[in-house]
Amino acid sequence: MVQTLVSKNLLAGEKIILFEKPRVLRRVFFSVRAMVDEGLSREMWLSFDDPDFHSHYAIDGSEKYFEARGIDIFQGNIWLMNYSASTFLIAATEILH
Repeated sequence: MVQTLVSKNLLAGEKIILFEKPRVLRRVFFSVRAMVDEGLSREMWLSFDDPDFHSHYAIDGSEKYFEARGIDIFQGNIWLMNYSASTFLIAATEILH
């Protein structure tokens, strides 16, 4: 079992591969959290193997968190984009088994 932790300042408009596709092990858990003040409205997009974000999950509002767990979760690249006009800190975790 392997655990990966990521902490990064995500610049305005920046997009990154948050977690790369596992090569040998299988992803059984991942989470991403935007570390911002509760009153601030910031939006980030989460995409599964789609670097153009045609299909994405928006993390915004009071819940700035996404989590998936189980043996059948997505196994490809996980992309993240800051869709806001300002920088914010993200914290993410991945567990491979």
